[in-house]
Amino acid sequence: MSTETDVLVLGGAGVDTIVHVPELPLPYADSYMIRPGIETRAGQSGDFVALGVSSLGLRTHHLDMIGEDHEGDLVRALHRDRGISLTEVPLPGGTKRAVNLVGPDGRRLSLYDDSRSQESDRLPEATVRDLAAVSRHAHVVITYPCALALPVLRETRVTLSTDLHDWDGANPYHEPFALAADLVFLSTTALDDPERTMRDIARRGRARAVVATAGAGGAYLLADGELVHVPAVTPPAPVVDSNGAGDAFASGFLFGWLNGEDLRRCALYGAVAGAYACTVPSTRTDTIASAELLAEVARLEARSASETAAGADTSGDLV
Repeated sequence: MSTETDVLVLGGAGVDTIVHVPELPLPYADSYMIRPGIETRAGQSGDFVALGVSSLGLRTHHLDMIGEDHEGDLVRALHRDRGISLTEVPLPGGTKRAVNLVGPDGRRLSLYDDSRSQESDRLPEATVRDLAAVSRHAHVVITYPCALALPVLRETRVTLSTDLHDWDGANPYHEPFALAADLVFLSTTALDDPERTMRDIARRGRARAVVATAGAGGAYLLADGELVHVPAVTPPAPVVDSNGAGDAFASGFLFGWLNGEDLRRCALYGAVAGAYACTVPSTRTDTIASAELLAEVARLEARSASETAAGADTSGDLV
């Protein structure tokens, strides 16, 4: 059967309410006056990955559970306006939502409304199977319905990626995702020993590559038993919000991977896309386009070649 979709994104559709705060952590006070204001917009992890890979020119389809509510309408409008195919399954508890507190330096604290989920939430097996059958790759967000869909996805033999976000390396909830995916992304935020966790994922699971992002510290790529550092890329504008940077990194990496690039170059794509995302205000959902991504990668590679010719030490760089 021929493919109709390059990336099938499962889960992670929802709405965020953005609140700009004077600092994080936020000291207790009776009240705060918020500027530039409080705004609600569609866009959670799955939405951002779908937006990211679609902006890079990959044929994209998003599958998730969404409520028949105003928040669900925002999610539907986002996909419609961006031309991203969306298959929605009714979510009885209402569309997933969160509150993001964003500090002046772009850091954010996310508060997720866990009351929207129910034990009975399911993505229909037939729908998952049919969409996976015509897809080159599936990116799976770590939500409860997606965990139940993992066995079906593995049966279809579509390649999988997932983002474990701030996993501590011990919470058993994340393990099925970590061990089922061919590409695993996670943050170093809650890890005492990132390399140990990355190697454990590779040893016990199916991952061809494990990538741990470290914010301004860059990222780490584990592939074929070799761990390399991915230097951070200087953002093209001031950093205003880190929300969505990890999703952008994954999108850039997938763009390279699905185009047959070397894993180290995929990581560079991810670093460039992630840096761009940090310059986008939290109330917007702009993502880097393929022309911008490729131009910046070419510029970085040319600079690296020039520095190498001049005898500079670039041993820590991937470009």
